[in-house]
Amino acid sequence: MIDLFQAAACLQGFLEERGWRFCFIGGLAVVHWGEPRLTRDIDLTLLTGFGREEVYVDELLAHFPARMENARAFALENRALLLSVAGGFPVDVALGGLPFEEEATRRARAIECFPGTFLRLSSPEDLIVMKVFAGRPQDWTDVEGIAVRQKGKLDVDYIFRQLVPLLRVKEDTAAADRLRSILSEG
Repeated sequence: MIDLFQAAACLQGFLEERGWRFCFIGGLAVVHWGEPRLTRDIDLTLLTGFGREEVYVDELLAHFPARMENARAFALENRALLLSVAGGFPVDVALGGLPFEEEATRRARAIECFPGTFLRLSSPEDLIVMKVFAGRPQDWTDVEGIAVRQKGKLDVDYIFRQLVPLLRVKEDTAAADRLRSILSEG
């Protein structure tokens, strides 16, 4: 796990040198905010906005190997760039542009994840929003762990202010109720 955090720190240095706004999400953030679990990849949101994604994608591809052919075209079409970093760790870069993603990168904090290794992690609230929106089984497990570990510390109103409009876009009427149930139990 140390190697994974070190690889994330190197990637973070690359992003910070360019003054790019970002935050780590996924397993790295869950390890800190929720129930620790094994993770072997790095997920992050990189705020690119809309219309300038090529600048970010091209710069990243010039410095890190792609994990697939036509990674550039895939990234521009799907807003997700799939890379590898030192140690062969896979990296999924979500190209952020929504107001929520802008807010999530603004609210992110440098957290000491390993002695001497600080990573810019999404807040637990923003992580919950992302996990509920994704809605995969592992995401719900992660949400439950975050709810338990952060009980009484979460800004629940903020979570629902951000989440409900996103769920409307997906026409998901059940996820908010499921989250309310988890947070009331957590």
